[in-house]
Amino acid sequence: MTDILNHTEAGVMTLTFNRVGKKNSLTAEMYSTLAQALIQAQSDPAVRVLVFQGHETVFSAGNDIADFLNHPPETADAPVFQFLRAVADFSKPMIAAVSGPAVGIGTTLLFHCDLVYAGDNAAFAMPFVNLGLCPEAASSLLAPQMFGYHRAAEALLLGEPFYAEAALEVGLVNRVVPPTEVNNVAQTAARKLAAKPLSALIETKRLMKLGMTARISAQMDAEAASFGRMLREPAAKEAFSAFLDKRKPDFSGV
Repeated sequence: MTDILNHTEAGVMTLTFNRVGKKNSLTAEMYSTLAQALIQAQSDPAVRVLVFQGHETVFSAGNDIADFLNHPPETADAPVFQFLRAVADFSKPMIAAVSGPAVGIGTTLLFHCDLVYAGDNAAFAMPFVNLGLCPEAASSLLAPQMFGYHRAAEALLLGEPFYAEAALEVGLVNRVVPPTEVNNVAQTAARKLAAKPLSALIETKRLMKLGMTARISAQMDAEAASFGRMLREPAAKEAFSAFLDKRKPDFSGV
């Protein structure tokens, strides 16, 4: 079974996380597949809009921890960072349909989407600190900008989940609907966008993000450098050892 489904119809490329048995956790191979799909979509004139979606019970639990430990993203050319750069650089409209858990990159990805629709069962979390790590996807810049500093600090420093209505309140999502309707709502919006002049969509998106592109790129580079370094430090080693041992981590010495 393919972990990432890729389907294009009527100008809309839909990338579906298709690893529900593993809560749509993402592997290095899946990140490579996603990055290649975005690069293809960027250059393909037949693709006018891109949609990310999962299952009505789960969007993505973030990284597959076992695969993550076997293929740690220690350098800037790691598959996860290739994917994030492709997401940040994508010039066409990008939509996400989110139901159930959206953990780590399952949340930070959304800062780069133009429209986000959430099921009322959606649960967002950025628990990087809990793993002895730092944020990625420029979320250390974009979360304070969108949420306000104190709410961003609550989400990034405590790393605790927040839910659909809170995400709607801070502007992370556009609309909350029943989980069974999320993908259809996103597809309806995608088809509306695909019927519009692509040049106008791209230019409007560029102008809305004008002045932010360089800052986002620099922030992602800084985060990637810190992330790679922190992976090798005691806090992350303790966090992942505790995860594998199914125990509570002890950070008293770090």
